[in-house]
Amino acid sequence: MTAIIILLCVILISIVLVQIGKVTELTAQIKGEQEVMKDNSKWNAGLGLVFMVVFLVAVFISAYDYRNVMLGYGPLTSASAHGAVLDSLFNVTLFFTGIVFVLTHIALFWFAFKYRYKPGRKAAFISHDNRLEIWWTAIPAVVMAILVVRGLNAWNTVMADVKEGEDYLEIEATGQQFNWIIRYPGPDGKLGARNYKLTSANNQLGQDFKDSKNWDDILPGQELYLPVGKKVRVRITAKDVLHNFYLPHFRVKMDAVPGMPTYFVFTPVKTTTEMRQELKKFPEFNEPYDPADPTGPKRWEKFDYELACAELCGKGHYSMRRIFKVVSQEEYDTWLKKQESFYLTQIHNKDGKENEDPNWDVTLPVESAMIKKELTEAVSAAAGSDEPSAKAIRLDHIHFETGAAALTADSKYELDVLVDILNQYTTLSISLEGHTDNVGDAAANLELSKQRASSVVSYLTSRGIAAARLRSNGWGDAVPAASNDKADGRRKNRRVEVKVLNKVAAAAI
Repeated sequence: MTAIIILLCVILISIVLVQIGKVTELTAQIKGEQEVMKDNSKWNAGLGLVFMVVFLVAVFISAYDYRNVMLGYGPLTSASAHGAVLDSLFNVTLFFTGIVFVLTHIALFWFAFKYRYKPGRKAAFISHDNRLEIWWTAIPAVVMAILVVRGLNAWNTVMADVKEGEDYLEIEATGQQFNWIIRYPGPDGKLGARNYKLTSANNQLGQDFKDSKNWDDILPGQELYLPVGKKVRVRITAKDVLHNFYLPHFRVKMDAVPGMPTYFVFTPVKTTTEMRQELKKFPEFNEPYDPADPTGPKRWEKFDYELACAELCGKGHYSMRRIFKVVSQEEYDTWLKKQESFYLTQIHNKDGKENEDPNWDVTLPVESAMIKKELTEAVSAAAGSDEPSAKAIRLDHIHFETGAAALTADSKYELDVLVDILNQYTTLSISLEGHTDNVGDAAANLELSKQRASSVVSYLTSRGIAAARLRSNGWGDAVPAASNDKADGRRKNRRVEVKVLNKVAAAAI
């Protein structure tokens, strides 16, 4: 029905325009062409002046009316240390161009009125005027010089890189259709190296995991955090097409170009909470966030700093929006501790990823904190349980020399955690249970499993754990954890497990 009404309106308007044209032709025939031209010129010139006044008044009124929702004005002053420099530059540019804008429109419509068609009037042509040439050359040159000098100063201030020895946080933003991949450094504070040849479905950034700085790097979820008052250096790149890293409230905007890394340095000076409190003071931000829910949250309550792509990078361009929360250093540190290493959780020692993990079946120093957390929680659950099946805990981070019972050097990380647990909870008794796959002679496998369990007991006693609290046993290939038909299954079967022998209150672990 709506489409039919629109179609009828279009037809009606067309008929009206045709009729107006016919009336104009009849009027011209009655009054004469010259008289019609004179009347039309008079009306056009007069209406032009009216339009000029209405237009300029509307420009200033609309600018005033929307002042609180424009970047740089009202509550939306810059949330970064360098932003004031850019806002000042834009204001100076607006001042000079605004003068030209107003004067040009006044001249345009005034000349159209003053020199409108009149019978007998002839145009006067001025071929050259030295004074006029000097004025319209000298004034723009001076203004341009002022703007260029201020622009260069602003550029040198805003685009200055971090200095050697300076305290800063470096993160990385990689644009792709259609999302941003943001990478944070882990506890070492450094981002690892990348190699585009290593890019795969499992390793989207092509991180080189031979570089130890990559081991603790973090790829957070949708919400990203930044500490207030700390300088942030963003490495910016793209995987496919041109993107643009845009944080409007921080006055950060830099192209993300495939094959050509760029960067931007800025310092957040307002937390998200502080910005919300500033917005709360203005009526524009006390309107409902969702017009369909007038009793719901206000706009200021839902405000967040956002990262957008400021290039038209494809149909899914809109979906590249990410949220940045600016918080205190303490809140940032708490958030960062909750984040997990991408490499350790998604790549390292994961089935089917041997070719992408240069440290396959190796325990790394960076895993110690994760090992401690996992093993402590597992022992706590096993010691507080009455279920026999819940008493066994697999030690995933101890390794032996091939075909032998000698522990490798990197086994100490998990075994030292076990020592700490046993030292803290002196009533806890455990049994070390050795297992193998079914490759080779069954009797030899049984003996090897016993020797490996004994090696673990020997390590624990060498670290001061009383032998009376420890037992060892070997099961060979009799108790598989997975099928021995495939390599992954056989690897899972080659293991040592801790079996908790007595019950300890869960709260004590």
